[in-house]
Amino acid sequence: MTFSRFELDVSVRLIILTFILAILSAACGGRSESNTNEQANANTQEREEVITVTEAKAESRQVPSFVQTTGSLVADETSDVAPKTAGKVTNTMVNVGEFVQQGTVLAKLDENEARLRVREAEAGVVQAQAAVGQAQARLGLSASGSFQASAIPEVRAANANYEQTVAELRQAEANEKRYRELVETGDVSIQNYENYRTLRDTARARVNNAKQQLEAAANAARQNNQAIKAAQAGVDAARTQVATAQQAVADTIIRAPFSGFVSNRAVAVGEFVTTATPIITLLRTNPLKLQMQVAEAEVPSITYGMSVSLEVEAFKDRKFAGTVTAVNPAVDPISRAATIEASVENSGNLLRSGMFATARIAKQGGGTGIFVPRSAVYNDQTTQSYRVFVLQDGIAKLRVVQLGTEENDSIQILNGINADEMIANSNLQQLFEGAKVQVVQ
Repeated sequence: MTFSRFELDVSVRLIILTFILAILSAACGGRSESNTNEQANANTQEREEVITVTEAKAESRQVPSFVQTTGSLVADETSDVAPKTAGKVTNTMVNVGEFVQQGTVLAKLDENEARLRVREAEAGVVQAQAAVGQAQARLGLSASGSFQASAIPEVRAANANYEQTVAELRQAEANEKRYRELVETGDVSIQNYENYRTLRDTARARVNNAKQQLEAAANAARQNNQAIKAAQAGVDAARTQVATAQQAVADTIIRAPFSGFVSNRAVAVGEFVTTATPIITLLRTNPLKLQMQVAEAEVPSITYGMSVSLEVEAFKDRKFAGTVTAVNPAVDPISRAATIEASVENSGNLLRSGMFATARIAKQGGGTGIFVPRSAVYNDQTTQSYRVFVLQDGIAKLRVVQLGTEENDSIQILNGINADEMIANSNLQQLFEGAKVQVVQ
């Protein structure tokens, strides 16, 4: 067979190219194997490092049973504050969101008309006091004098006249007696005796008339004294009108009935309001009330004073405590649930009225649970799981666990570890399955 020069050149070039590719492939394979060995050696060296950790013990504790439910937070008290009197708003002192103490001025109304009524009532007091003075003057009494009918001038004059007629009657009776005896002895005439008898009868009539005049004067004095009392009652009534008018002035100032937050301001300066117009809506937010719906089967086990633990979306990492304060005796026929109310302390004002809450009501009885420190639980973001490392003979054993309720600085483990097992409590991010550990205090 005969080959041309061109065909020989192509064949040589193909052989050379094949040889070069073989050399390059061998070189890459050797380097890859070398890198793999180096990485394996590094991993082995890393796994052989001893990691220092502190340890804790998984403890078995009593876990109370509970009723889980949901509910809404509402203000302990809600007041639509309205004025006691009608008028035009002249000033508003607070805005929405402000906290006010009890008695704080919320708004003011125009007080000019009310002050005019005060001055009018005060004038009425002066007039009534003048009427009292006139009535006392008619009786001759001083402002501080006490009433005695016998001390009234008219009564004294009538009494003096009465005493004089009584004295005259005694004299006339004595004369009549003496002349009657003289008539019987014949010393005087019957005509003279009759004159003295007439004088006696006249004296008696004058005594009766004087007595009636004395009684009439005393009655008139008593009537005048009643007029003084009536005038004094008029003074009291006028003073009451003054107090009423002053209260009307005070009512133009609208104050907070209790300490709380302003949730709504419904009026502005210049508006006319009546006693039916809400001006400010005030909320008492400490404590708050949690209103929950509990299934009728669980209602009999819930009583006043039971502990309540609740969570809200705004503070996922925090639990709030409360106490059952009311159990509705009626069950809703549609939902077959009863409303339970709990009082929740809110001194920091973190919770707000209207928030949705998930709650647990602790019941009597319960079981046991395993608790570990919160610092001993590692949240692996990669696998979205919670991990605990159990320490056995200096080796860390990885356990994936399911969490339960929190209790102070501890958290319940529903499954994954057993009671009394020793677990790592530090450097969790450095641990892995099979890692060598050294426990330090």
